[in-house]
Amino acid sequence: MRTFHGSRSKLMALFTTLVAVGLLGMTSTAAAESHTTKPFAGNTVNGGTVTLSKQGNRTILTLSSGFKVPGSPDPHWQLVDSKGNVYLIDKLKIKDDKVKTSITVPAYVRDIAKVQMWCAWAEVVLGEAPFSAPVMASAQ
Repeated sequence: MRTFHGSRSKLMALFTTLVAVGLLGMTSTAAAESHTTKPFAGNTVNGGTVTLSKQGNRTILTLSSGFKVPGSPDPHWQLVDSKGNVYLIDKLKIKDDKVKTSITVPAYVRDIAKVQMWCAWAEVVLGEAPFSAPVMASAQ
């Protein structure tokens, strides 16, 4: 009887160890799915960063709390990929002076080299925040 009990304890210890190692692997995978830009720099927008994260099949970009909303009339989110293609995504300011602090990256954007704030009224880049290296946005 004692031998059976000892084997059962060893089996439980092995199972607990495997679960712990699996959880550590999941934690490091989740951390690898998050990337943060360098701070915004430009004529109007300086400071604050953007964090890219994955939520299921979606890629989300979120502004940091240090981001200051520009006073320009029509600021927009704009993305630039590693080939220099530019994607005008969405308005930054929405109804009732609210700010769209996060966006879902469209599936047609394969990677992101930098995030820009673009004034659609003046047609000028207000500031940009580059990633240290282009980040994959979609699996297409």
